[in-house]
Parts: sequence; C-alpha cells; structure tokens
Amino acid sequence: MAKDANIRILIVDDHLLVRTGLRMLIDNECDMTVVGKAATRSEALALAETGQPNVILLDIDLGNENGLDFLAELHDALPNVRVLVLTGLRDIESHRRAARLGAAGIVLKEHAAEVLLKAIKKVHQGEVWLDRSMMGSLLREMTQGPSVDGEAAKISTLTPREREVVALVGEGLKNRDIAARLFISETTVTHHLSSVFGKLGVSDRLELVIYAFGNGLAKPPR
Repeated sequence: MAKDANIRILIVDDHLLVRTGLRMLIDNECDMTVVGKAATRSEALALAETGQPNVILLDIDLGNENGLDFLAELHDALPNVRVLVLTGLRDIESHRRAARLGAAGIVLKEHAAEVLLKAIKKVHQGEVWLDRSMMGSLLREMTQGPSVDGEAAKISTLTPREREVVALVGEGLKNRDIAARLFISETTVTHHLSSVFGKLGVSDRLELVIYAFGNGLAKPPR
C-alpha cells in the first residue's frame, strides 16, 4: 500500500551511496517520500520541475559543481520550496552564503539520522534549522564584524512591535503562532517581517534568526 506522505523530498548529492542511503532512511518515514535523486545541477533543476518537492536536500560540494551556485535557480523553479543544505563542510563562509541565498537550514553529514529527519520536518513547517555548534560559530563570526555602529543604526529603526516579532521568530515560532501570541493577524505578521527584512538587510527567516542572535534581538538556544 502506498503511504500518504505529506513531505516530498528531492535529494541532490553527487555520491550514489549517499543518495541511496538517504532514500532508504527517508522512505522508512510514514510522512515523507523521496520524489527524485540528482547528482548535478541539470538533474536537480529537471527533477525539481517534475517532482514538485516540498524540501530539497542540497549538498554544497557536488564534485565539479557547487550546490550554492544554483540554489537561487531552485527557488525560481519552485518559489515555495524549502532548501535544507546537507554538507560535510564546516566552512562558516559557505554556511553564511547558504543563509543569504535562502537556505532554510544547514545539517552536517556527521550528525545522526534522527537529526536530519527532525530538521526536514522543522523546515517543512516553516521554521529554520541550525545546530548549536554551528549557531555558536556563526554568532562568533558575526560579533567580530567591524560595523557595530552601522548595525546599531539599522536596529534603531525597528519599531517596538517589530522587535517583538523578531524575538518570537528567534524562539522558532511560525507566523500563525506569532499572530496568536501578539493578538494580531498573520497578514500583519507578514507585513512586519517584510519591513524587518528591509530595515536589517536580511533576505529570509534563517538570516534573520542568525542576525537576531548575533545582535541581541533574540536569545540563542542554550
């Protein structure tokens, strides 16, 4: 009997063994299914169109290609898709670039299978995913930046309500939960976030969370 999966996943990795192992892992979950496996940019874009995934597992190092170089194209093909970077690289700049390009989260390949499955579910629900060690590295990188005055000027433009919204995003709340907490509509939350993105110069929820933790707008997880 076919399972009634609600998370459709595309795997993009240049190693056959990794693709096969991930498929076996994911297909054992009752609420997930793999709709395609790709090893290259062209295969990934083609399968994104035909498979219509909700979540894309994207490796950064694809042999002769860099997965981040076509992450924007994946978003153009599927504007609502959530991209979860799955990588063996501990390169902070690559992680920051992934965030800037719209990745919903980053998982290191050294982590347990349960971590990956949890991350898939979280990003599918609209949340962001970074593990504690990675978050700590990103925060250290950001707090060593040279433009403290410039960031303070940006933050000063936020309204009290926008700061409340940012803090709740940092807690991992989705828009509907933020709306319920603040007794406002989801549409109003969306408007606040659009304003915040513009004022702080961030492009998506993941980058906002990293920025908020690095600049004291939200409390990092302990």
